[in-house]
Amino acid sequence: MTFKSAKLQLGYRQTKKCVESSGETFVNKVALVTGASRGAGRGIARGFGELGYTVYVTGRTTTPGDAHGWDGSVLPGTVRETAAEVTAGGGKGIAVVCDHADDSQVATLFEQIVREQGRLDVLVNNATFIHHQLIEKKPFWEKDLDAVKILDVGLRSAYVASWHAARIMVPQGSGVIAFGSSFGGSCYMHGPAYGAQKAGIDKFAHDMEHDLRGTGVVAVSIWMGPLVTERSLIARQTNPEQYEDLIATAENPEFTAHVIDAIAAAPNRDELSGQTLIGAEIAKSLGVTDRGVERPSYREMLGSPRPKNPAAVY
Repeated sequence: MTFKSAKLQLGYRQTKKCVESSGETFVNKVALVTGASRGAGRGIARGFGELGYTVYVTGRTTTPGDAHGWDGSVLPGTVRETAAEVTAGGGKGIAVVCDHADDSQVATLFEQIVREQGRLDVLVNNATFIHHQLIEKKPFWEKDLDAVKILDVGLRSAYVASWHAARIMVPQGSGVIAFGSSFGGSCYMHGPAYGAQKAGIDKFAHDMEHDLRGTGVVAVSIWMGPLVTERSLIARQTNPEQYEDLIATAENPEFTAHVIDAIAAAPNRDELSGQTLIGAEIAKSLGVTDRGVERPSYREMLGSPRPKNPAAVY
């Protein structure tokens, strides 16, 4: 780990200590990570905990054993367990049971954050419908039609959460709206519904930046690499020829939280806003590592994000 990355990964706690010792009022950073019972969301929430954030984590799983993987095996994790891990890691985890297909539950979630914290610094749109046939090598018409639900919880839900977040962040003059995306926004990955959801949230970041310009709030979409999660480990067992090498260099999802935190503090954050960023690449430029390891970019293998388009039509 470089000295610069060490400062980025530990800087939040160092700042907290310095501010408290100077007698100034310390304002705790608040993050919301949606869909955090397990998988990427769980790790991202833990990453913000490592940085000392108060982290609201949403999910539907409250009882161990209620969630299952592609092969029918039981998946670990509940929303309350994630919150406890955030707290154990150095932050403050707050679990909120929330179905992001229900707009009223989402509205209540943001009302709770405002009531309890009075601010929101980071929103990570991660909640996504994961279909049980997602990684099956079948054309889309041979998969069940409900695979399209990812355009509800995954695409529409990200818009709804961002709408609520912007109404908090814009008046406070700061904040980051982040979207957890992947190379599937460009290349063929898991079929057209998955690809449309990823491309859609990338475009959300692009267009929201236009509306947020000058407010102090930035919007970015992060292409995460292969991740070490419960489902990816199952995928490796199911399709070892496809996933074995990828898992060997996979990112810890906590890495993405450190990247987003570094973007929030970056001097060029306004330039980054609106972009779809490859997590491994922007991490390197900001001096952030994944527990001391520089993760590879899959740009040459899987493609590049679309550049920002300066044209605007009203």
